[in-house]
Amino acid sequence: MTANPKMNDPGRLLVVVCGPTATGKTSVAIRLAQTLKTEILSADSRQFYREMQIGTARPRADELALVPHHFIGHISISQAYDASRYENDALGVLEKLFHLNRTAILTGGSGLYINAVCHGIDNLPEPDQEVREKMKILYGKEGIAGLRSMLKILDPVYYDQVDLANPKRLLRAIEVCIITGKPYSFLRTNKTKPRNFSVLKIGLQREKEELYERINARVDQMMADGLLAEAEGLLPFRHMNALNTVGYKELFTYFDGDISLDMALQNIKTHSRNYAKRQMTWLRKDPSITWFHSDQVEEIINFIFS
Repeated sequence: MTANPKMNDPGRLLVVVCGPTATGKTSVAIRLAQTLKTEILSADSRQFYREMQIGTARPRADELALVPHHFIGHISISQAYDASRYENDALGVLEKLFHLNRTAILTGGSGLYINAVCHGIDNLPEPDQEVREKMKILYGKEGIAGLRSMLKILDPVYYDQVDLANPKRLLRAIEVCIITGKPYSFLRTNKTKPRNFSVLKIGLQREKEELYERINARVDQMMADGLLAEAEGLLPFRHMNALNTVGYKELFTYFDGDISLDMALQNIKTHSRNYAKRQMTWLRKDPSITWFHSDQVEEIINFIFS
């Protein structure tokens, strides 16, 4: 196992609970926060948006009532928000929390946002609305293939590194290239920023078959909870980056009349499983993560206190 900061050592400790979607991060994070008598910061970029509740598997009201949570529905889909802003906001919350408690919990499946808090991200230019609008027009006309082609011309190095299925990453990289006149890869130093706290990363995992069953069941429950109506209400905002995500874009295609509702649901399940694979691939690259099955909560608690 990875060596961990000792609970009886002086200083501050951030416990990170990460893992792919549907592994059970919410319940584990709540148990840990209750044991450590602290609060939870969400690093799930999909759950930041207040209008997107059901489709992002946001913690239920009764779960939120058990432990104070931060960065759940704190912004609107109309607001520009990225990992750099999240880094600043999260560090501000942690500074306040660490004055009250020596520990805090950070949880989510968005590796970029977890890294932003734990290690920092590069200082890149603020979004440019004019450039962004032009890129959105390109995306609307040519789709993700148009973004890929442009990025390959502007920054072939980053093109070979980026998740080519993620339009938000493509749009941001192109935007930075255009604003600065330099390749995005050149500006990414990946240097760790100093932090005044220690980090202990806990990874949650389940067997593939078990995880896929949970993903399928979660989608069915979302539909029972009203996902169809939620997505329909968000149709006027479908052009927003926040809504170009699994669970919504498939239903938008259904509303367009291009596919049946059954096919849309199957696509949500398939795309969610693919998303979980990508999350696991990202997280597996981090050797500082110690992995547990999601049911091993007592073992995780003992590990933190060991």
